[in-house]
Amino acid sequence: MKLGARILKTGIAITLALFLATVLQLPSPAFAGISAIFAIQPTIYRSYLSIIEQVQANVIGAALAIGFGLIFGSHPFVIGLTAIIVIAINLKLKIESTIPVSLVTVIAILESPGENFIEIASIRFFTVMLGVLAAFIVNLVFIPPKYETKLYNLVTSNTEDIIKWIRVNLRHASEHNVLKDDIEKFKEQMIKLDQLYLNYKEERNYFKRETYSKSRKLVLFRQMIVTTNRALDTLKKLHRFENDLHHMPEHFQKVLVKELDHLLYVHEEALLRFIGKTKTIQSTELLEEDKFNKQHLMDAYMELQQDQNSTYFFHLLPLVSTIIDYSEQLEHLDTLIYSFHSYHKQDNEIKLSEE
Repeated sequence: MKLGARILKTGIAITLALFLATVLQLPSPAFAGISAIFAIQPTIYRSYLSIIEQVQANVIGAALAIGFGLIFGSHPFVIGLTAIIVIAINLKLKIESTIPVSLVTVIAILESPGENFIEIASIRFFTVMLGVLAAFIVNLVFIPPKYETKLYNLVTSNTEDIIKWIRVNLRHASEHNVLKDDIEKFKEQMIKLDQLYLNYKEERNYFKRETYSKSRKLVLFRQMIVTTNRALDTLKKLHRFENDLHHMPEHFQKVLVKELDHLLYVHEEALLRFIGKTKTIQSTELLEEDKFNKQHLMDAYMELQQDQNSTYFFHLLPLVSTIIDYSEQLEHLDTLIYSFHSYHKQDNEIKLSEE
């Protein structure tokens, strides 16, 4: 089992929080460790935003807990009521992600009141904030995940799996139910891909040169994801119209297989060209050198209208339009990659490492 950065960061943050609480001789250091768990974030920028929200939420939780504790005591009903009010305020302020830490503060303060209630409450509040601070330090110091590598690898992996299924489906060799299950998995993978892209986008650079380079890469990665989504849309349409395609004229089936095979080749080649494993050539060359002929596909499709059963002409329109859209997005991706490698070569260094 491979330990991810998030797991390691959480363990280090808990250790640091408990260590600091012990060094400062704070009672109940466990509250520092608990708050550190909720304060860990995947990126430095998100950690910066998180600590601002966490301080705000903890102040609200501590103020309400002290107020209710002084007026009503620490009855379980009072703790529950205070928790409800704290949750409602956090939701109103749209900082719902900080609810767990603010509830820890409420329970820590109201859990064991005594004669020195204000003093104990202040120490408990400081203990919780110590855990948040420890998590922030870990987020700041810990080596951030290699999002660029992760993003490219996940895009490539998803695209390769989708392309394999398209090729199998075009040859009528796919199992309907198995492909249906895999399509659902691909949808989930694309959601993960979007989240990974957001994490990469949130990472801040400290030099202008890196900022410009990353801006260009963000545009490229976004287009890669869009193109992979179009490939998935094509697979979904092929799966949906699988039975209809069996009854298509042989000429149309051959043209469809040929043109889609060309598109899939261009897609695979584009991903390799991005990391410099193939020659940099203009995108139009890829689509002109007998790689994909949009007009050829459209001519074969228009011939269906002359067929005795012209209902297929309208029924397959979503499939043909999806393939055309896929080709246009792929052509745009090729243009971006060509531009990426043709200009600002030194700034556009791609840092991909084996994981």
